[in-house]
Amino acid sequence: MSKVPSELKYTDSHEWTRLEDDGSVTIGVTDHAQEALGDIVFLELPEVGRKLAHKENCAVVESVKAASDVYAPFAGEVIAVNQAAVDAPESINADAYAVWLFKLRPAANADMTALLDAAAYQSALAEE
Repeated sequence: MSKVPSELKYTDSHEWTRLEDDGSVTIGVTDHAQEALGDIVFLELPEVGRKLAHKENCAVVESVKAASDVYAPFAGEVIAVNQAAVDAPESINADAYAVWLFKLRPAANADMTALLDAAAYQSALAEE
């Protein structure tokens, strides 16, 4: 069974989000996503400064068996990317919640209410 930390919020496309003290949001892929992908070998992350729309395809996580798109959980601007994850993409397999992919500054109109809490995400996983 995948880990689902209760302090994070989730998307139905298997991204996790963490609201930071400065109002930015850190984003990564869930434990379920890395398990489904298998051995991760490549990451393509969005450029810093890129403005993203809600659910826009903005990154790619590639494993030995598949490539999977990563989607923006809400509208915002990319303010940081995790170069360490790009350099060692396999680190996501070791601990998906310790390895973030990018950080967003939410747009003024960003709707973050669609994010799932841990219980709702676990329910969604059970239905898959």
